[in-house]
Amino acid sequence: MDRATCPTFLRRLVPALLVTLAGCGGGGGGGGFSDAPTLAERIAAARSVAETAADCEQIRPFYWEVGDASGPLASGSFAGLLLTIDADTTLPIASASKWIYGSYVVQSKAGVLSDDDIRFLGFRSGYTNFRACGSDTTVGNCLDVEGRDGGTNGDYVAENDGFFVYSGGHMQKHASMNPALADLGPSALATEMRRVLGTGITMSYSGPQLAGGVETSATDYALFLRRILDGTLSYERAALGTHPVCVDPASCSTAKFTPSPEGEQWHYSIGHWVEDDPDVGDGAFSSPGAFGFYPWIDASKTWYGVISRLSLLDSDPDTSVAVDSVQCGRAIRAAWLNPASQ
Repeated sequence: MDRATCPTFLRRLVPALLVTLAGCGGGGGGGGFSDAPTLAERIAAARSVAETAADCEQIRPFYWEVGDASGPLASGSFAGLLLTIDADTTLPIASASKWIYGSYVVQSKAGVLSDDDIRFLGFRSGYTNFRACGSDTTVGNCLDVEGRDGGTNGDYVAENDGFFVYSGGHMQKHASMNPALADLGPSALATEMRRVLGTGITMSYSGPQLAGGVETSATDYALFLRRILDGTLSYERAALGTHPVCVDPASCSTAKFTPSPEGEQWHYSIGHWVEDDPDVGDGAFSSPGAFGFYPWIDASKTWYGVISRLSLLDSDPDTSVAVDSVQCGRAIRAAWLNPASQ
């Protein structure tokens, strides 16, 4: 059936039907259909967590949304004293930009990545001295700007080569080696990303930083996630979670720095995280940003979610604000996936 003519309620019924069918089975004593949660049950459980959970109360103001390939299914907004964020509020999304660039590369190369692509986009290239660059430069020239520890953004740190070190330098250097990107400033860079990922996605770059420069809204990032779910970005859908890299220095000898939650053993894929800690992980794919923007796709590639938030209180752009949004967002996700557990 053509999507353009398929009634919305039927498109939204399909994921729940698939979950139900997956519960049919052979073996062991049972057979029959399992009772999948209804959409109303999912919405009620997710809304309750967003409204009342301590992990969500502490990050207000924020906007949240959960949906599937057909569109948003539940959402809400909680105002603060000075700021209200809704679906169309445009914000700097910091490291949530990484998923956009990773997807751009995967789609541009029809899913066939080189060893260098995997090394750079898995943050093991050794280009780890990146700090920032302004709007008055290009992708390539950004590497000449002063770096995090002196020198320049483009400095190669030999002792970090082959080790996971979370840094924007990997993506910046990778993009600078692409003739289609090297000479682009912020506006042209956004146009190029949209050409590959979807011209209907409204986004801009505050500076030509592939790993952290995007400004967009929950509505537009959700459109990007839905294009992954519905197979429009088919190569990216297939690439989710591939080429995983261990990131926690406490448990992995090939990792040196990660901003992932302390004590949790996540992995990093091609421009996005895999939340697969053996104790608390659920396998979701995500890309939390320093100011609190947190997009995700669940492990089954059925549902997506967004936390849209702007907090400038954290002096370290790689730590607690993003983790706080993760804690709220995955609580909402858990409620959505299993309302009975709430």
